Amino acid sequence: MDWFGSNYKQFDFEMFSISHFVIIALLFLGSVLIYIGREKLKDKKWRIAEVIVGLSLLVIEVTYHIWMLVNDMWDVSHAIPLELCSISLVLSVLLLLTRKRIIYEILLFTALLGASQAIFTPLLNFDFPHFRFFHFFYTHLMDIWVVFYFTWVVGYRPTIWSVVKLFVFLNVLMPIIMLINKAVEGNYMFLSHKPKSPSLLDLLGQYPWYILSMEFLLISLSLIVWLIFRKKRVG
Repeated sequence: MDWFGSNYKQFDFEMFSISHFVIIALLFLGSVLIYIGREKLKDKKWRIAEVIVGLSLLVIEVTYHIWMLVNDMWDVSHAIPLELCSISLVLSVLLLLTRKRIIYEILLFTALLGASQAIFTPLLNFDFPHFRFFHFFYTHLMDIWVVFYFTWVVGYRPTIWSVVKLFVFLNVLMPIIMLINKAVEGNYMFLSHKPKSPSLLDLLGQYPWYILSMEFLLISLSLIVWLIFRKKRVG
């Protein structure tokens, strides 16, 4: 059961290795196929596929927590799904099961800005064919493909109010996560301190000012996403 163990030495992941490039290629290939097949995917029979994908994301995430428990890696300080990508996963499941437009409006930004970064610069120790490799990339790929599917197939589009909703969502969520961080001695969403390794946050100032800079950067990038994906006026 090495593929489900905690020893990553024989599965040591390297950024921009063959397995990583395969995942990046899959990201672009899957996205192109969704766009090309957008008319065929509008058939009502694909609704069952939405539910199956949503349930598969739920199952693999539960299995991930089982993996951490089995290998004595689960701890309240880091295992609660409060990171941006974990929140995107929860939103993806809810969107696939409910089709609520307001969920799409938040997920569009958190997935494209968070999951895409995770795919191109993954913080990952386990390479193919370890379970963690499949969990990490399956969930992040699906976050992005779900957004593209609901944009190009279902027809949802963001408005400027979507950016406002994201701003409200983040500013309601952040104080809650800060309180949880203090209670469990965690660093969810890097709201307690910067990561120990070099990162983009090093360019955003000292604590706590980098949190404001991080939020400003996220909102600025969200405006760019809105400009790209908003419904264009004809004529």
